Amino acid sequence: MTGEIINLRQARKRKARSEREKKADDNRIKFGRTKSEKKLTAKTGDLEVRRLEAHRLDRNAPKDGIDGDGDQ
Repeated sequence: MTGEIINLRQARKRKARSEREKKADDNRIKFGRTKSEKKLTAKTGDLEVRRLEAHRLDRNAPKDGIDGDGDQ
């Protein structure tokens, strides 16, 4: 006839903990990348920048395309 007696404080904490774990799992899927993936992305970006700079026609020209007198 008697049901299981539970501590409501512990039940609330258990529920909150499981919700935080679920949110953390979702964030790992959404934002998680391995260290090697991050390194690969950084190296690829650096390589692209170096290739672009290597093909610049005038190496002394400012990078923003505006020369010193204000003309483009």
